[in-house]
Amino acid sequence: MIRTPFTELVGIDHPVVCAGMGGGFTGGDLVGCVSEAGGLGVIGASFVPPEEVAVIMRRAREITSKPIGINLLLHATEERVDEVLAFEPAVFSTAWARDDQDLARIFARAHDGGACVMHMVQTVADATRAAEAGADMIVAQGTEGGGHVGLMASTIIVPQVAKAVAPLPVLAAGGFATGPGLAAALALGGAGVVLGTRFLATDEAPVPAFYKEAIAGSDGGDTVLTTLADSLSGRDWPGAWDRVLRTPFVAEWLGREPELRRRRDEIWEKLEQAEEENDPEYALLWAGQSAGLIDAVVPAADVVREIVRDAAEILGTQLQAVLREEAGA
Repeated sequence: MIRTPFTELVGIDHPVVCAGMGGGFTGGDLVGCVSEAGGLGVIGASFVPPEEVAVIMRRAREITSKPIGINLLLHATEERVDEVLAFEPAVFSTAWARDDQDLARIFARAHDGGACVMHMVQTVADATRAAEAGADMIVAQGTEGGGHVGLMASTIIVPQVAKAVAPLPVLAAGGFATGPGLAAALALGGAGVVLGTRFLATDEAPVPAFYKEAIAGSDGGDTVLTTLADSLSGRDWPGAWDRVLRTPFVAEWLGREPELRRRRDEIWEKLEQAEEENDPEYALLWAGQSAGLIDAVVPAADVVREIVRDAAEILGTQLQAVLREEAGA
């Protein structure tokens, strides 16, 4: 067991978090199984109708009574804060705030509801802002991650943020999928890891089989940073890039975003049809570079246990052996 300030604060066994990916990517089975295994499952409520969030939470609660989080993307869904807090999550997870939003007021509402606040950032300035607003823990996300990301590498942003907001616990996100990644995050000053891509390639993830297989078959080098997804959705993410797998669909539209915006309805219809037909080529698949570390689709609980087991082995045996050899030299 690896205990950190994060696990102590939230009351969980393992410093492993399933990212609160919006748009229906975090179903009740996935969230419940991660939490039941001793990690923290987080429901991505953004862009999911309230009644569906209720179904997800109900299913997760059928699986576990352990802490669960709910995530909102503040730039687009601030009006839903009270709605998700009514589910009484142990952790209120937030990300991608606009500069004009009052984080202190939002975080205070969460605290009044009995939740800890976990806020994700991509810069030191945003981390400092969130800490001053009352966040209980910070997620420092590196550009290696999938979905919406900034441009700083995890090995840089994690120690920068850890230093800037100490003694608040800092979780590392972006490029983490294995036990060595957790060990590295702890060495960088983190108190745990937040994983998105790894948990998409699990039995319980509510995404098509071809999506999971595409992640497991990726070497991590076939992802691309773009704004194509936002041009298609019409959503304005403040300061974000999208990291997606370079499918034939993505390759077709890269550099043609103005035309994509003009033909949104047509392209959405084609994407939906391709998904119904299980077509892995005409697809928009968010994934991080950590896909190169993922070889198989496995149960979510196994992901949690294997990451912690392998990290403990590295911290307790391999690194200790290196220190002993150096001392004996």
